[in-house]
Amino acid sequence: MKLKEIPRVGSLTKEQFLRDFLGPQKPVVLTDSIRDWPAYSKWDFDYIRKVAGEKTVPLYDNRPVDHKEGFNQPHATMKMKEYLDLLQKEPTKYRIFLWNVMKEVPELQKDFSFPDFGIPLMKGLPMLFFGGRDSYTFMHYDIDLANIFHFHFAGRKECILFPQSENKYLYKIPHSLITHESIDFSDPDYNQWPGLRHATGYRTYLEHGEVLYMPEGYWHYMKYVTPGFSMSLRSVARNPLNLSKAVYNVVFMRHFDNGMRRIRGKKWIDWKNRKAIERTEKVLKTMPS
Repeated sequence: MKLKEIPRVGSLTKEQFLRDFLGPQKPVVLTDSIRDWPAYSKWDFDYIRKVAGEKTVPLYDNRPVDHKEGFNQPHATMKMKEYLDLLQKEPTKYRIFLWNVMKEVPELQKDFSFPDFGIPLMKGLPMLFFGGRDSYTFMHYDIDLANIFHFHFAGRKECILFPQSENKYLYKIPHSLITHESIDFSDPDYNQWPGLRHATGYRTYLEHGEVLYMPEGYWHYMKYVTPGFSMSLRSVARNPLNLSKAVYNVVFMRHFDNGMRRIRGKKWIDWKNRKAIERTEKVLKTMPS
């Protein structure tokens, strides 16, 4: 893969962000932009255990998509304090995914503000994500193709991004938001997945208090190098094409996919996996050797 380092800056004015990153749709890491947040000094595992330890949280692991499971259906549940104990004690594949801060732990709202990046943020949807060492998300993009601001706390996280222009090389699963789940994007097997040699994207590592901006519809693979957690804020896609894709995904695609899982079961999953490989191989055959 051709991975460029994501630019890193201390902070940006909204004019600089709009001109240099939102407009051209390029990712950036802000290293010093939230040092004035109470969360910067308060948010660690002990604090989360104190304010949310008794909450029951949905957990996800790295198992392949199963036809019996619904869209984003959790694989297990656990009290937050028990999950944090597990996460800090030993490597675990369990992750917390899309946990709504506003709904679940109102107290945490006092620890952060909504930055003025020059675009409106969805104030009802700040989401938390947790993971143990070596746990990761499959390469995917968000259903609403939003502009995403990813605020990282505790630990270290590897982030690999691709724009939508690279779909043809990524073994994208049809009627889905993921690539083929057998690909290890941290250490890809190019003999098995030769299309990845042609994919151009970005990589960075996030530390405590750093913010990653991911442009609309960007593919992202997140791997926890050490146990850690993050919060995402999002803004609606501004590109009309991306906005129309978001509406299609929410209104039709996810319901169609769930329906086909119920009707065809494992055959539907297997068909989609085959088509992902066939479509990328077809592209490769048209390229000069």
